Amino acid sequence: MRFDVVGLGLNATDVAIEVPGYPAFNSKVEFLSAARQPGGQVATALTVCQRFGLRTKYIGRVGSDDAGRFQLESLRHEGLDLTDTRVVPDCPNQAAYIVIDRKTGERTILWRRDPRLDIRPEELRPEMVQEARLLHVDGHDTAAAAQAARWAREADLPVTADVDNIYPGLEALLEATDYLISSESFPAAYTGESDLFRALPRIQERYPAMKLVAATLGRDGVLGLAGGRFLYEPAFEVTCRDTTGAGDVFHGAFLYALLEGWPLARALTFSNAVAGLNCTAVGARGGIPTVAEAERLMARGKRRLPRWRELPAGEMQIPRSARDDKPRKKAVR
Repeated sequence: MRFDVVGLGLNATDVAIEVPGYPAFNSKVEFLSAARQPGGQVATALTVCQRFGLRTKYIGRVGSDDAGRFQLESLRHEGLDLTDTRVVPDCPNQAAYIVIDRKTGERTILWRRDPRLDIRPEELRPEMVQEARLLHVDGHDTAAAAQAARWAREADLPVTADVDNIYPGLEALLEATDYLISSESFPAAYTGESDLFRALPRIQERYPAMKLVAATLGRDGVLGLAGGRFLYEPAFEVTCRDTTGAGDVFHGAFLYALLEGWPLARALTFSNAVAGLNCTAVGARGGIPTVAEAERLMARGKRRLPRWRELPAGEMQIPRSARDDKPRKKAVR
């Protein structure tokens, strides 16, 4: 295989704006800092993999403007293969303006993506996907992602998906997905079940070939379902400066752990550690740690108490009290 991971999906050029506190409506606030940063779901996940020593290729589109050139140069600098990355003439790159509350590290994202950046299935070829050990996609260019996932399934390659919303044709992608790790809000939106302990099994029942169905929970870590049992891994306590990109970085760490052959509980714990450390700096890729730094946090770091305090880390049955607790409605990108 030429690559360890091939990723198909979004990149974005962000402007991260720190403010002392989130501004009230119709107010003026002096910002603390503003900086252009590379981001995007799949592009950021692949950057994590590349920094961890994996061979990666990005399939996507970038705009021809200065923001697109900035993004493209960031990926070249990281060492990603861009053979199947297309520059769209006379088109702006996907952009985001991110307002970060310095007190909490939480952020609000204002974004825009030109439709000309969409990836179409007819632009793809099986060999673009099947020359890797694993395929990672998001849900945005759903038809293209589903086609790539089917080709990966035909070649017996695992498919991981980062899904944060419901898109037309999403079912075709999920049918070819082995590992689904979504935002916290997605399972409820998709199944109509507000309780994750009911929503995740509903997704597993609909797509029985999935090896893992999970949702990232921000400050609460991650909850997953695999092999008929739940896996809960709490987040680590860190000094949070910016939560931007935490979910994307989580996925990149999970891809690395999956290809290393780690047990799922360890893979999810490691992903929590990497995502947490990324939140200690500004930007979607601002605080990506080394593998050693993440493992040190795993060994010595303090983990947050879960909302469901009786739940142990690792495998568990469904506790009745937890089934009746409704998770917070907050998505993690």
